[in-house]
Amino acid sequence: MNDIDEMLEFNQIKEWLKEAAGCERSRRRFEEMKPFWEQDRAEAAICETTEARRVLDAFGTPPAGSMDGIRETVQKAGMGGMLSARELNEIRQFAVLVARLVRYLKRCGDTAPGIAGFGNGMEELTPLQEEIERCIRGERVEDDASRELRIIRRRQEQTESQIKMKLDGILRGSKAYFSESFVSARNGRYTLPVKREYKGKVPGSVIDISSTGATLFIEPSAVAKLTEELERLKVEEENEEKIILYTLSAMVGDTQDGIMRNLDYMEELDFIFAKGKLSVSMRASAPRLNTCRRILIKNGRHPLLSGEKPVPLNIRFGDEIRGVIITGPNTGGKTVALKTVGLLSVMAQCGLHVPCEEADLAMHADVFCDVGDGQSIHENLSTFSSHIRNVIRILEKADRESLVLMDELGSGTDPAEGMGIAVAVLEELQNRGCLFLVTTHYPEVKEYGNAAEGVINARMAFDRESLRPLYRLEMGESGESCALHIARRLGMPEKLLERAGRAAYGNRNRNGKQAPDGKTHVLQGEDTKEQRQEGPSRIKARVEKPADRKEEIASRFRIGDSVMVYPQRKLGIVFSPANDRGEVGVQIQRKKSYVNYKRLQLKVAASEMYPPDYDFSIIFDTAENRKARHQMERKYVPDVEIRYEED
Repeated sequence: MNDIDEMLEFNQIKEWLKEAAGCERSRRRFEEMKPFWEQDRAEAAICETTEARRVLDAFGTPPAGSMDGIRETVQKAGMGGMLSARELNEIRQFAVLVARLVRYLKRCGDTAPGIAGFGNGMEELTPLQEEIERCIRGERVEDDASRELRIIRRRQEQTESQIKMKLDGILRGSKAYFSESFVSARNGRYTLPVKREYKGKVPGSVIDISSTGATLFIEPSAVAKLTEELERLKVEEENEEKIILYTLSAMVGDTQDGIMRNLDYMEELDFIFAKGKLSVSMRASAPRLNTCRRILIKNGRHPLLSGEKPVPLNIRFGDEIRGVIITGPNTGGKTVALKTVGLLSVMAQCGLHVPCEEADLAMHADVFCDVGDGQSIHENLSTFSSHIRNVIRILEKADRESLVLMDELGSGTDPAEGMGIAVAVLEELQNRGCLFLVTTHYPEVKEYGNAAEGVINARMAFDRESLRPLYRLEMGESGESCALHIARRLGMPEKLLERAGRAAYGNRNRNGKQAPDGKTHVLQGEDTKEQRQEGPSRIKARVEKPADRKEEIASRFRIGDSVMVYPQRKLGIVFSPANDRGEVGVQIQRKKSYVNYKRLQLKVAASEMYPPDYDFSIIFDTAENRKARHQMERKYVPDVEIRYEED
């Protein structure tokens, strides 16, 4: 699958460009359009589009006309061929178009000197135009094209008049012989409609017979000589017309170089102005390009969004931030944001304007995408298989100069395994140094975005009151899928929501284990195996004694444990066990604070990360504190203090 054309829908941009183009050669160029890999060529193409946009805004659409087939016609004339009257008339129309376009371009000198320069190199075809206009009218050679032709056609008219007069006389003299009272032209000859029974009364040649056979169309012998004269004059007329057409064709052949140069210039202008017309229709602007691996889009819009006022996209990353992880609810605009960054980058690298207020976009050696589910009955591909195929293909080729876009990374399979694949792929992309944007619903991927250097989380804003996505990208924050919140607002029973919350956040013992929202959930309506054995009358609510709380929390969270702190969803490390108030000391990004144990969720136990005798002061203490503690353990040292900084 073509990443750019199909996944990013760049093929629709090509279709719009082809509709704006006036000649077939421009349409073929747009069909084959690909990003420039050299910055200077891409910037030159953008400058062309910018000039075209300025000219269109200042002077309107340039003169237009068909150029298709002109090149072949001129080549035919250049090889000595005879052009038809229709082909010569097309050359005349082309010459008129050239004159109009040259006048138009002369007005653009101050506004767009690059485009105006095309007019200086175009050859005026006025003499050729005037000669064709004198000799050709539509698809017919004019009587006055030559003196000989004028004489021949006058003699033709006289002969035809004589034939009609003789035939009219025969009709009037013997009305009974004829089924109609008018002269009929059959197979290019003048005839009389003679009734079959009177065939012998009108001597001559039978030219045609009516469908019923009752009427014979006879050319009387009395006009045979005049008819032969008329046929001879028609041959002379045809020969004279050929002389005129050959003469005009030779004139076209003599100006072949100038016409071909005009065609080259006009086809190039058609290509450039089509890009300018697209810029006008999209209300687009010229982007800047850089090789610093930086992407900035200010108030960008996806070109294919049909709404009157689409919510603009604002995003900036690159330099130290190489990757963006976008989260948020379904239909919230994550995929659109992903495609907008990719499509605008491709458009800019193709020399097009992009629909935004401002853009500074990196030059990419490749743009790789995994967007859409890619299911295929024909190829027996599931959603997950399709994603994995794309991921493997991308990882085979992606490098520091690549832009990688992945939608719903790791989806379509078991969530735990999908999450693991997603994190592994992100780490590999980060190691490659490429720019990347991914969308996800996995909390662990969001945590990766919080913890990993060079990666930033972003979320699509969501209105919890109206249950409406706001389609606004907010950098630096991770979003939620909001599925439970939406379900609650739509009336799902609380009992089901509690059960869903425990299942979603890992609380599966159905006995009151702490959930990430800080609440202790008890599953209503379902008993444990032991409770069912005891019977309903002996089921008692589990009450937590205050005296046991500190011991229970101490057993749950130990120094060195990796924990998730809610609602911020930031990873931290326990540096102090719980106090009497149930507050656990947690260090988050080198800052220490005490957090209620209900806001914590164990991620990885210290026993799984560190040896039994590990000195945690290496993590939590400064070098000065470790030195002071070492001195105080040996002997009393006056004025030595151990200082702790807490939030």
